[in-house]
Amino acid sequence: LLWNLMGAYDYLMTMTRNEAYLSKFTPEQLDYFTSFPVWVGFTWPIAVWGGVLGSVLLLVRKRLAVPVFLVSFISMVLTAIYNYGLSDGMEVMGVGGFIFTIAIFLVSLGLVLYSRAMKQRGVLA
Repeated sequence: LLWNLMGAYDYLMTMTRNEAYLSKFTPEQLDYFTSFPVWVGFTWPIAVWGGVLGSVLLLVRKRLAVPVFLVSFISMVLTAIYNYGLSDGMEVMGVGGFIFTIAIFLVSLGLVLYSRAMKQRGVLA
């Protein structure tokens, strides 16, 4: 849950254009964030808030966590495809941003697999 809350914090600070938070980014990065196409404006928050909701559902042992994590994961992958395949995200965000995206991918995939395993074991109702 804490991991996904960090993503929610990043999303909120970026979308509300919090000056203190955004001051650590270059002007090119800020332009990049504000020029996302409309569809990324849907996939990014679904990935973020799906991760938060999935985590809460997992903590309260609800099997709905599995599809919520799966939708969140797919949305994250679609967002990453835009960021690093369909735009100049690698150039703008650098290798560090790409490595962090890989970490997000691995954690998200792990949550999908873990929640599915807990459902199969009967831990999630």
